[in-house]
Amino acid sequence: MSGEDGFESDPQPLIDDGQSDPRIEAWHTAYRSFGTNPRRIRPSVDALGRRMTKKGNLPRINPAVDSYNAISVRHGLPAGAFDLDHVTGDVEIRYAEGTETFTPLGEPDTVENPKPGEIIYTDTTDVLTRHWNHPDAHRTRVTEDSAHVAFVLETLNATRDGQLLEAAAEELRGLLVPHAGATTVHYLTPKQPQVTI
Repeated sequence: MSGEDGFESDPQPLIDDGQSDPRIEAWHTAYRSFGTNPRRIRPSVDALGRRMTKKGNLPRINPAVDSYNAISVRHGLPAGAFDLDHVTGDVEIRYAEGTETFTPLGEPDTVENPKPGEIIYTDTTDVLTRHWNHPDAHRTRVTEDSAHVAFVLETLNATRDGQLLEAAAEELRGLLVPHAGATTVHYLTPKQPQVTI
């Protein structure tokens, strides 16, 4: 690792074409299963990897966001985060009913409704992330002032990608340690689908 913030300014992506990487293709298949066209609305890791390939670098937002973006591209895993001080109640991942509301990141005056059956992250107020992992909500975005943040790394194939996920989680934790008072890693599985933070 190198760079002022503790991570490489230009991490090399493991992905460069969603069709040639089984991890990306798995997300494309998942998106199609709930009615989202992954060529129009790309899984976060696919969109970020394509941006990295096209522009040669990642956007610089703040150390927390920059860290999980770098980990996402480097390991080919979707990554995101929620500012827990702006989350109400529990965070849940579920199928949308279609009545929920969502305000996209960077568009505080826009309100959308997910399609019924779309996979969403939500709290008791509204949707935190549409299409499973892209895009995130404006309300729970991570900023320089965020003090309590939950980071999420995802895989659709824990058998194949379990060790990769663990390595990515530890690498992300290492990048965050210089900027955080404390860090903890939790793993959610079908046998352990909940965690209290």
